[in-house]
Amino acid sequence: MIIVKKTGYLNYKDFKFRCALGKNGIKKKIKEGDDITPKGIYKIKTVYYRQDRIKKLSTSINSKKIKKNMGWCDDPKSANYNQLINLPNNYNSEKLYRNDNIYDLIVVLNYNMNPTIKNKGSAIFIHIAKKNYTPTKGCIALSKIDLLEILNKINKKTKIKIG
Repeated sequence: MIIVKKTGYLNYKDFKFRCALGKNGIKKKIKEGDDITPKGIYKIKTVYYRQDRIKKLSTSINSKKIKKNMGWCDDPKSANYNQLINLPNNYNSEKLYRNDNIYDLIVVLNYNMNPTIKNKGSAIFIHIAKKNYTPTKGCIALSKIDLLEILNKINKKTKIKIG
């Protein structure tokens, strides 16, 4: 099990990695856009990566290449709320194919899925941190090197405990 602590560290077995968390810390998530990293235990759904920027991805977890038209719907008014979507669309969404590098590698957690509850929050990812580990909008962010190392060590049965 991966443990994510309020102190801004992620632990897995004997490894300890610095990480960025939501601007408002780890708590019970209240609503979409609250900048909270949701407390709880989660499963890994899928890994998405930019093939042009991640040359060697070594993981046993189901992985998919990010295409230019991929996005993640964060609009509670959409029937596709908290799901991978094709862009462009008529709802608010996050573009996965970005100019910066934070979404070059994305681990999707099963937060607010099965069933998806409108306004409860979407797109809880583990992704690449900005250089100074600035807070996220609710995701967990690690350095690219650390995220690649963890993905090499875990599998689809590995759970993520936040809090």
